[in-house]
Amino acid sequence: MIDLDTHRIRHCGQSQFQFPRMRLLPLLIAAAFGAAAVGARAQSGPASSATSDPAATTEPSSDSGRRGDKPATATPQTLDTVTVTVTRRREPVREVPLQVSTVSAEKLQDAGASSLPDYLADQAGVNVNSGLTVGNATVTVRGVSTGPETAPTVGTYIDDVSFGSNSAYGFGGVMSLDMGLMDLHHIEVLRGPQGTLYGAGAMGGMLKYVTNEPELYDFSGSVRLGASSTREGQSGSTVGGVLNVPLQQGVAGLRISAFHDEVGGFVDSTGPIVGSDLDRRKATGGRVALLLQPTRNLRVKLTAVSQETDVAGKNLVQFNFATHQPLVNDLTRDLVVREPSKTKIELYAADVEYDFGWARLNSVTSSQKAKLAQRFDGTAIYAPLLAGAGLPVASVAADTAVDVQKKTQEFRLTSQGKSDLEWLAGVFYTDEQASNGQQLGATFPGGAPTPLLLASSIPSKYTETAVYGDVTWKFAPDLSATLGARLSRNRQTFSQNTDGLLVGGPTSRTNDSAETSSTYLATVSYALNNTSNIYFRAASGYRPGGPNVVLTNPATGALLAPTTFESDSLWSYEAGYKADLLDKTLSIESAVYHIRWDQIQQLFAASGVSVIVNGGKAEINGAELSATLRPSTSLDLNAALSFNEGELTESAPGLAPAGAGLPNSARFSASFGATYKFSAGGHAAFVGVSGRYVGERNSGFEGSPSIPNFRLPAYSLMDAQGGVDLGRYQLAAYVRNLFDKRAQLGADASGVPLGGPVGVAMARPRTVGVTLSASF
Repeated sequence: MIDLDTHRIRHCGQSQFQFPRMRLLPLLIAAAFGAAAVGARAQSGPASSATSDPAATTEPSSDSGRRGDKPATATPQTLDTVTVTVTRRREPVREVPLQVSTVSAEKLQDAGASSLPDYLADQAGVNVNSGLTVGNATVTVRGVSTGPETAPTVGTYIDDVSFGSNSAYGFGGVMSLDMGLMDLHHIEVLRGPQGTLYGAGAMGGMLKYVTNEPELYDFSGSVRLGASSTREGQSGSTVGGVLNVPLQQGVAGLRISAFHDEVGGFVDSTGPIVGSDLDRRKATGGRVALLLQPTRNLRVKLTAVSQETDVAGKNLVQFNFATHQPLVNDLTRDLVVREPSKTKIELYAADVEYDFGWARLNSVTSSQKAKLAQRFDGTAIYAPLLAGAGLPVASVAADTAVDVQKKTQEFRLTSQGKSDLEWLAGVFYTDEQASNGQQLGATFPGGAPTPLLLASSIPSKYTETAVYGDVTWKFAPDLSATLGARLSRNRQTFSQNTDGLLVGGPTSRTNDSAETSSTYLATVSYALNNTSNIYFRAASGYRPGGPNVVLTNPATGALLAPTTFESDSLWSYEAGYKADLLDKTLSIESAVYHIRWDQIQQLFAASGVSVIVNGGKAEINGAELSATLRPSTSLDLNAALSFNEGELTESAPGLAPAGAGLPNSARFSASFGATYKFSAGGHAAFVGVSGRYVGERNSGFEGSPSIPNFRLPAYSLMDAQGGVDLGRYQLAAYVRNLFDKRAQLGADASGVPLGGPVGVAMARPRTVGVTLSASF
């Protein structure tokens, strides 16, 4: 596949950021780590956590004192009980034997978060690479990344629906869902492989968007208006609304939401294209959900989601590779061709549930579409090459258009009732059709177009059938164990059709492959007492294998690269400690983990074309600590700390030698938050601050022959929020990047070998905003 975002010909069309070189340190035992310090998941501590299970509850609400509650007092108050369904059962998060963070959508709105990098910014150990274009991102968890991804390492779900492509040819690795916050309840972040319950691609973790369900008894609604201003940039605005209508009380309810966000840009340009704030963004979306409960045992939820994001340009600044200094200045770049990008998603889903009493049957059906169209200014990289070949050009533009259509069907049967033996069994099927069109065009001085340089069309198909299940045996009231497995069979086909001056005329190749993969899960959980647990978890995950371009030596006919690549897989071993202490005013979660990654999927150049090959091994060691403290009803404190170091333990041909640190993860990262609630004129009010620290990272591998490593410095950012509840109206204000730091979030150095600059994504300058909400 031709990668028009870089100087190379590659199988996928979006280069990614990459991160740091690290050395191993001894693991800390979970219990000792949990008792050693107090910290917590910022934004995630006592977040209210209603789930896709309609029976799921959270008591009390995590926003006590912020939405019409009585003024806070100085007496202690217990933390909220957070309930999640990550194990496909409704369980308190403290009793789930894995690390789960929940991020409240309401808190994100109050804090002015506008995109996926903002949503997960305070999640220590989680990295979001925006691909230098908002709305087009790669998410990595616990450092499971090689930089440019062949397929995603983190799965994505909307409620119970698997979203996005798991194929290397469906852009699943760089099209992580960037969903609008309107009518979203919260986001769940699962750390570690989830391959048994959630299948392919969830080898590093999973991201789950949990929406609000229709209410069957009360008519209600809300409207939200917002405005923001970015220093040295444009202003922004947001408008959205939600309407809930019970069509028949207790039987049918309809919920409709819509939003339109405009986020101001802050990157300017010089050169042939002179402009200001080129990276401005618009996002428009809506959701309709219909809930039917015609009988006590039957419930049906029908959902439709649509969202479109338009970005005027990339939020990158060009840096000199040798000096690590901006070529123009920290918020200005040189631009010859404008770089617009558009992403559009559609999802239609039916979730049917029937309660037999002894078990619950779920049928989840979905049909979804994802489209990406973007342009890249390739003048700095391609123009010198073309001039050397006798074709002087003034500009070069690379266009990519991806269209993925996916259908899924899942049946799941889950045991119910009080028993020492719990079980779950399911069947999953998906069918993906994808097209990937790429074109390289140029103009002569004066604006006349050149002959077509390159055009590539890559249609592909991916199908997968899987069966899975697990069994939990409660040996004693305080001891339980779970065993699970998943068996998957996938088949992929694709064609690569190319034409143009750079490939010497039209060519066409087709290839297919099939593969069977399996994943496993084993956990042991022991309750130290009624409020604390320890657990051990061993789990595996994988990414599916597939076909390659068939490359042969024109003289001998010998194959230059494998015609297929295999799945890569990893095993994660984790020990954790979770506890509610001090009369449930302090919550602590900690974990240590060891990951072994084998048969790593990577890009390998053969005769000028990059294919996917398997090679190399890696190990990752890490530790996580999070805690939430509520010393009184007036004050909430939370913090989080993540340590992660990973390196190749076996050389990966064409990627890096053994000992090279894995990218996309800082060795140390941390976050904290504090919220103080008080009474202002008889109205509940709050103020809060939050901050995050991310250590040094590499943009690639040390010693890599393909992409030079650009080291990104550590950074720290601070935010502030405040608001007041006026009854029917709620007013909130925020400041993001309070001290206006110029943090470098990610980098792309793929064009450096051919004389191009490094593209560095900068943190948004100080942004001040206000939101007004009205409910009825």
